[in-house]
Amino acid sequence: MLSLQQMPSTAKRRWSRELATIVDGIGISSQGPILVHGYDAPPGGKWPDDVIPGKLGAMDRATGEQCWMVPCEVGYGRGFAVGFGARSHVLVLGPTAHGHRVVRMSVESGEILDVATIPVFDQASFDNESVYCCSAGRIFSMDTNGLVEAWSYSREGERYHQCMPLDDRVLVVFSTRAGGQGLLAIDSKSGNFLEVMIPPLLPVIHGLVATGTVAVLLTESLDEVLEGEAASDLMRSVALHPSGGIRDTLSLIAMPATGSSMSAPEWIEVLETKDHDEFPEASISADSGKLYLERGNQLNALDALTGRPLGVWTVPGLDERVDWNVADGAGLLAEEGRLSVFEFLA
Repeated sequence: MLSLQQMPSTAKRRWSRELATIVDGIGISSQGPILVHGYDAPPGGKWPDDVIPGKLGAMDRATGEQCWMVPCEVGYGRGFAVGFGARSHVLVLGPTAHGHRVVRMSVESGEILDVATIPVFDQASFDNESVYCCSAGRIFSMDTNGLVEAWSYSREGERYHQCMPLDDRVLVVFSTRAGGQGLLAIDSKSGNFLEVMIPPLLPVIHGLVATGTVAVLLTESLDEVLEGEAASDLMRSVALHPSGGIRDTLSLIAMPATGSSMSAPEWIEVLETKDHDEFPEASISADSGKLYLERGNQLNALDALTGRPLGVWTVPGLDERVDWNVADGAGLLAEEGRLSVFEFLA
């Protein structure tokens, strides 16, 4: 079992900015500006319909200075994503007064370049040339240059919860009518089904990230799916865990990009063995071969391929986050009315 019990240092804050808007979404990549989506609260806190009008801004990643801030047709509501597509254009997806849409904008000025209507979705992930959208009933891919749907995937009896691109695959958290959750893979170019990587036997998968050649899941009850030596390793980790429980109630598992053998994951890490709330105080992000694990106001960095601890920091405001992400060692933290960038050099 790998130990995450290192003494944390306080993360170095590069900059912090108070914002005259309520933040509800952020975007960051290895280069270019930081994107922030927000909205202004109306008097009395009530809007006339279900879609809250939004605005989108870009901020210099080094200084925090505002590059531009413009009204955004995509507002706050069910299904929202912001990120970068082909030619470094900005993409915003989500609800509008005219249904769900995707808006392509200039990264230099925020000028609208193209708009297209899209199906309702719950979660989306970007992969430069494509954006992959997930709803309960299907997964679909869209070309970020032409804003046209490339393919759609669905199978009878499956329900989808999250999708994430990795190499030439899209990994999908799914469940069946029996109620368990698992992980399947589909081809990123065609949308064809490839394999079930983890059978739908886990009670819940709290998070899925991918980097390099591995996918990492934040989940629990790994004894339901592990086999052979991996199952024995899990039993030893649970027995040695200081929280003293009898099974893992929060764990990390790293899976190779291909292959479905549950006897040989890349690594596992037991985080808790005691019961927790339905939504544990933990989340994950990944970038450039590193996994970042948030627990309250503490952030751990691990090598995504081996699980080796790389660093641990106390991050002021992380436990009050609206959202957070890491790209190229820069940690972007969004609180309700403030945006901060920290340095995580591991």
